[in-house]
Amino acid sequence: MAATLTPAPAPTPVRRHARDRHHRGVGRWVVLALVTVGALVMLVPFAFMLLNAFKSPGDYSSAGPLSWPSEFYTKGLRTYWNEVDFPLKLWNSALIAGSVAVLGVLVSLLNAYALGIGRVRGRLWIVGLFLLANMLPQEALIYPLYYVAKEVGLYNTRLAVIIIFTVIQGAFGTYLLASVLGTFPRSLLEAAALDGAGKWTVLWRVVFPNLRPTLAVLLIFFFIWTWNEFLIPLVMLIDNQTQTIPVALASLQGDRLMDAPTTNAGALISLVPAILFFLIFQRTLARGITAGAEK
Repeated sequence: MAATLTPAPAPTPVRRHARDRHHRGVGRWVVLALVTVGALVMLVPFAFMLLNAFKSPGDYSSAGPLSWPSEFYTKGLRTYWNEVDFPLKLWNSALIAGSVAVLGVLVSLLNAYALGIGRVRGRLWIVGLFLLANMLPQEALIYPLYYVAKEVGLYNTRLAVIIIFTVIQGAFGTYLLASVLGTFPRSLLEAAALDGAGKWTVLWRVVFPNLRPTLAVLLIFFFIWTWNEFLIPLVMLIDNQTQTIPVALASLQGDRLMDAPTTNAGALISLVPAILFFLIFQRTLARGITAGAEK
């Protein structure tokens, strides 16, 4: 009886890149070291701000900004909180930045839907105009905006700043989303049309779910950008009841006298809400950027 020969198992292929992840070569460690050094360099100004926020004016004037404080000085924090009415300024900044973020994303989505999917005649020229609008400096816009706000009775109101920044941020958002929607799969739109979906249904049932990560990124960027704006709020908001945090922080600096510890304390308090907002939505931002890269 003939013996049955069992074929030998195929040799397991040797993985050429089976090295431990902690041994990735000198080049990657050099890149990691450079990135770490760059991050530390960027944190140096924040470290100085934190150091001088709790330093007395006497320590600052005698030992300089690089010295260690001799006492834990908190009067600068209390002075800034009370003098500028920080809770009111926080509410103004949050109201303006939040409204601009939501309205800017909505305006950008509607405009981009018409340009990217609706195929408006002269689409490329219109998108080019939006791109040109993003290149205009605010210094070139400030006088027309001031004059128009005066004429329509919106000067020194939060609504004026909300409208201005909604248009500015919406121009950037429209340019970005129109480019994305220009490559939107036509098969999805045709399938929705065959099912009897109208344009409004297509927008909210087909386009919006696919753009949700990108819109989340725009919402976060619009909020942070508007929060940090200074020039237009400085010109348009002259009343203490309507000013934002950056304008209130600048009001601490006089032409002949500047309380450096109080200014650093104010900058520290003013920075905390923006950092908290970024940390809360950091995961959303990372998911949105990753989703955009995969698409």
